[in-house]
Amino acid sequence: MNWQSDANVTETILAPVLEGWYDHHKRDLPWRHTRDPYRIWLSEVILQQTRVAQGKPYYERFVAAYPTVADMARSDEQSLLRLWQGLGYYSRARNLHQTARYVTEHCAGKFPDTYRELLKMKGIGAYTAAAVASFAFGERVAVVDGNVYRVLARLFGIDQDITTTAAKKTFAALAARLIERANDPATYNQAVMEFGAIQCTPVSPDCLLCPLQQHCVAYQTGRQSRLPVKAKKSPVRDRYYSYLVFRNNGRLALRERTARDIWQNLFDFYLQETDEPVTTLRDLALPDPVSGLVQQGASAAYVVELSQLLSHQRIRAFFHLIDLPDRLLEQLPTGLNWYSMDQVNELPKPVLISNYLAREFG
Repeated sequence: MNWQSDANVTETILAPVLEGWYDHHKRDLPWRHTRDPYRIWLSEVILQQTRVAQGKPYYERFVAAYPTVADMARSDEQSLLRLWQGLGYYSRARNLHQTARYVTEHCAGKFPDTYRELLKMKGIGAYTAAAVASFAFGERVAVVDGNVYRVLARLFGIDQDITTTAAKKTFAALAARLIERANDPATYNQAVMEFGAIQCTPVSPDCLLCPLQQHCVAYQTGRQSRLPVKAKKSPVRDRYYSYLVFRNNGRLALRERTARDIWQNLFDFYLQETDEPVTTLRDLALPDPVSGLVQQGASAAYVVELSQLLSHQRIRAFFHLIDLPDRLLEQLPTGLNWYSMDQVNELPKPVLISNYLAREFG
């Protein structure tokens, strides 16, 4: 078969086929019932972090807390980070806040209504700008996310590494041609992403019932599992954290992480990072003032070990609970402050810290 000539046929039929498929198979999701650019933007930022099933409750909580972009702009960062807790990449949450403030203060509370203007805003990249422009304003601009890469790579047999600049240009040009044939750009964009999410899935795509089966190069050549091509991820880096959890009369001592590292602006306990796992306090090389504080306090007879896997890091943490008498309260290491359990619950925290708190104090 001449796949080049068949590709022209595929380009011709793809939009109407996908729009028809979408009409029968689309999931009922809250952000699909609005043309409000704020809510569409919010949903897209959340869905960049997680799958639909996990993202939907976050979206609903954000909309309940901040019904409008002005409401989000007026919020304090800690409250917003608390709602975001568990999604990771907290810089995106901070960008969310900054964008809301920019829209409120410099755009009279209205999102720009074109792709090019949306791209100029902090925290809004090509994909999000295209999604908002097409879903909210009907602009004929194509979205290209992981689902779209997969659908197009398989349908057209594109074997370029999707992490490369050349491949991104190839897919962007193809996506732009395809959307020109769409009856409605918003519906088409939703359709191609939905098709990748529930039909042309990463593993075990439903090729048997696929309406594009006879036009799919991957299916005809048996390459579904090999497309799209993507470079291997960087190796995961192991990090070892020893936490000192100082307690006094039901209060806990926490500090805000201010360094440019993971979990910036979230709260955790006194931390000593080591090159290798250190499971006992006596083997932990602590600064003299902290060591003296530990020796005068009452340490729990057990250590709690928890771990969390991030995108390129694996955190293995050891928690040591230490009760301090009143006479030592003013000797806390710099940066730590006392919080009641109610206050602790309201602070934005890494999932690792929340898991520890739920286990020991929940």
